[in-house]
Amino acid sequence: MPKHLVIVESPAKAKTIKKFLGANFEVLASNGHVRDLPKSQMAVGADNDFEPKYITIRGKGDLLAKLRKEVKKADKVYLATDPDREGEAISWHLLQALNLTEKNTSRITFNEITKNAVKASIKQPREIDMDLVNAQQARRVLDRMVGYLISPLLWNKVKRGLSAGRVQSVALRIICDREDEINAFVSEEYWTLDAEFELKGRKKPMIAKLNGAKKEIRSEAEMNEILKQLEGAEFIVSDVKKSERIRKSPLPFTTSTLQQEAVKTLNYSTQKTMQLAQQLYEGVDIKGHGTVGLITYLRTDSVRISDEADKAAKEYIRDNYGQEFVAGGENQGRTGKKIQDAHEAIRPTYVEFNPNDIKESLSRDQFRLYQLIWKRFVASRMQPAVYETTSVKINANEFRFNSSASKLVFEGFMSVYTPDEEEAENGNVFDGLQTGDVLSLSKLNHSQHFTQPPAHYTEASLVKTLEELGIGRPSTYAPTITTIIARRYVAKENKNLYVTELGEAVNRIMKAAFSSIVDVNFTANLESLLDCVEDGTVSWKTVVKNFYPDLDEAVKNAHVELDKIQIEDEATEEICDLCGRNMVIKYGPHGKFLACPGFPDCKNTKPYLEKIGVACPLCGSDIVIRKTKKGRKYYGCINNPDCEFMTWQKPSQTRCGLCGGLMLEKGNKLVCEDAACGYVTSASTS
Repeated sequence: MPKHLVIVESPAKAKTIKKFLGANFEVLASNGHVRDLPKSQMAVGADNDFEPKYITIRGKGDLLAKLRKEVKKADKVYLATDPDREGEAISWHLLQALNLTEKNTSRITFNEITKNAVKASIKQPREIDMDLVNAQQARRVLDRMVGYLISPLLWNKVKRGLSAGRVQSVALRIICDREDEINAFVSEEYWTLDAEFELKGRKKPMIAKLNGAKKEIRSEAEMNEILKQLEGAEFIVSDVKKSERIRKSPLPFTTSTLQQEAVKTLNYSTQKTMQLAQQLYEGVDIKGHGTVGLITYLRTDSVRISDEADKAAKEYIRDNYGQEFVAGGENQGRTGKKIQDAHEAIRPTYVEFNPNDIKESLSRDQFRLYQLIWKRFVASRMQPAVYETTSVKINANEFRFNSSASKLVFEGFMSVYTPDEEEAENGNVFDGLQTGDVLSLSKLNHSQHFTQPPAHYTEASLVKTLEELGIGRPSTYAPTITTIIARRYVAKENKNLYVTELGEAVNRIMKAAFSSIVDVNFTANLESLLDCVEDGTVSWKTVVKNFYPDLDEAVKNAHVELDKIQIEDEATEEICDLCGRNMVIKYGPHGKFLACPGFPDCKNTKPYLEKIGVACPLCGSDIVIRKTKKGRKYYGCINNPDCEFMTWQKPSQTRCGLCGGLMLEKGNKLVCEDAACGYVTSASTS
């Protein structure tokens, strides 16, 4: 009987596939890539027509030797790595490293690790798709060029232990730009007015908002004038409108939307989400069923669902919820950007595996993610939710108040999956109200508010922004975010991402010396070119050859400019406790610190508290620059913890022109720290 060898990436995947194939199939794992560019050199350049020099990854020699032995025994070899650019490249490297011939070697792919999918792939073998391989090679070479040409420059010339990456640098810039927006934001005062009315048969009062708007009333004086005009006014219903509102069922998950939802609802990092999804895809031991691949391939930007999966889901919904819950047509997503539609959306491989039925076989984290994927997929095949809504307009003198309420009349998909932001009111919807009714006013509630700055990025909102801008692809979002956090360019606190002192330094230098590398449009265009390489319409070396000269010139110019920077160790008045020398300022992975110049004889170090020349408004001592444990910069009193003063914005030496209080720098403006004062002036005139 002929012997066949199937090679996949991971042992878990091999274990799952093995049980689907007969005794004449051997399934082994390569444990990821087996060849890569060497770490000791750039290994790609113009002198060799940009041909990469690949070597065997350290530690993979024994594994390759074992695979070569098995190859010799096999009549046929199937390369079954993941169905994307990276997986195609791994198969191509295996072809080279194992000296396989195209005659006895085939490439197979499957979107889900199920018996039917794996056996169908064996019947439909193909050759390695070199367009996919070359798209991956182009990305790898471009990233290598940026990393190996720019990082040493920053390290050697600036002495901050800095490093740069192509996509990571753009992501860092996006976060820095948002930080600048937040710091420059000047809050504006506004007031709102709500009217409460008692209605018969309704326990809660009806609340109506003045004009249904906000930000129109700018001061307490304006609000008092409105209240005066409303004294003794009759509140008369001028219009009652009933309507039906449809909430469409959600689309099944793509990589991006899964990462966003897992961050928001499960508090999982993008990296953790992808690790768990990989485990669910490759296979988990399910009691009574053996090893089962529970979800389809996890790197996709398509919302397409196979006809077979669609039919199975609708049958499950019909049997468990009723025919009226089954969706009528196909739930299609928006198109516009390039979609890698070779894969389906992320969905359960077997819809009948209800999460609660297999909960005992999964870890807590696996269960929560699988449940999220399962519910979203089932919901996507169900009817929309239907609300009955009532909107009421109320006139009082020349003022108008608006109120609305809704009642869920048909759950539809929400019987399975309820988005976090959904707040359905299940009570009555102002039944009995008619035009001309005079309402009984309980009270008027007026409130002062201040406009809020843009929100800090979270992992979820950053992924969404990267996807919208066309930066990176499904496989790059998680490693990009993980890298900038690991390098301490960005700190993650309470889900929010903050730029550290180190990140500010990197971004400042990258924008000055390598503006095109960190340009959002340039990077998005490069991603489009990589898609063209995958399509076979552009040569990968053409992309690299067009990219390299500009990068090379920018690096040479930066060498000249940075050569002008002489960074000496700055001496301070701080005396070393151990040897009495004046300590100096140095730079480390967390930013500035104080060190004894007598190193290595004296290894004393201290935190560096940089004074900004402004007195603390609470105790009169110096305000210094401090950092949180994760590296986010703030300004606090030098006497902390005895004095609790702190602010995220930099205090100014200029005092408030109205109250004499502390002013904070916000972009090109100075703003009084006391929001009630609200004094604002231009920083240039202070």
